[in-house]
Amino acid sequence: MPKAGIIYNDVKPIASSVAIELKDKLTSAGWDVYVTASISGILGYSQPDSPVVHTPIEGLTPPGFDSEMKFAVVLGGDGTVLAASRLVAPCGIPMLTVNTGHMGFLTETYLNLLPEAIEQAMAGEYEIEDRAMLTVKVLRRDEVIWEALCLNEMVLHREPLTCMCHFEIVVGKHSPVDIAADGIIVSTPTGSTAYSLSAGGPVITPGVPVLQLVPICPHSLASRALVFPDNEPVNIYPVNIPRLVMVVDGNGGCYILTEDRICLERSPYSARFIRLQSPEFFRVLREKLGWGLPHIAKPNSVELP
Repeated sequence: MPKAGIIYNDVKPIASSVAIELKDKLTSAGWDVYVTASISGILGYSQPDSPVVHTPIEGLTPPGFDSEMKFAVVLGGDGTVLAASRLVAPCGIPMLTVNTGHMGFLTETYLNLLPEAIEQAMAGEYEIEDRAMLTVKVLRRDEVIWEALCLNEMVLHREPLTCMCHFEIVVGKHSPVDIAADGIIVSTPTGSTAYSLSAGGPVITPGVPVLQLVPICPHSLASRALVFPDNEPVNIYPVNIPRLVMVVDGNGGCYILTEDRICLERSPYSARFIRLQSPEFFRVLREKLGWGLPHIAKPNSVELP
């Protein structure tokens, strides 16, 4: 009996109701179906009196989700997709992402097209696009106290008030660099269209094997976005700040103390997206962000005498 999964945003009534209907449909078609809410992939935030919330990367996978699962349907917006990727990436399960949110930059299809999309998925008529992920670890005296998979970006900043912070950053075996800024972002190509884009970083197409480092409001004209190979680890050391906050993919994080070290490496796990048609990244940029659209008004051509 083939096996499928459903991951849904239980905060959204439409996603919850569609999850029930979809389970019935797949079950009646002879599939073994496992259902879980995306909340299990949200890491949560630590508190000042409990600075670390630590769940091992492989410990987030829900019961019944394993490498035998043909695909998992993800019902929600981009935040749901980010959470779902943590749940299924260690098992290599492809995700059919269905937009029930707003932007839906990471989603493949819409609710009104779900019946046709499910038929394609059940028949195996799709391509799989692998997206690189990061392994983010916080070490205190060389002991891992927090870790997570990251599809978009890791952000390090100060709270509750924004002010200048100093970071010592080591990329691979290169010499350390010092950056003074409100914060820093380390993103994957997938995350290049998220926070790092708003902070002035470049858009990177998903298949390029690189990472990027983007300072947030740097205090120097020389501190700009840096793109480097993703086979080089990144180590970040906070300097002269009592406490910082690290946020991964916008839905989980922990406090960073001066004795801590943040280590980022390309993960051995990838987020696997089902594509019902050949992936076309520029089309998504046009539809979601308006990139490369022709100007509405063009000057009339003037004939020279």
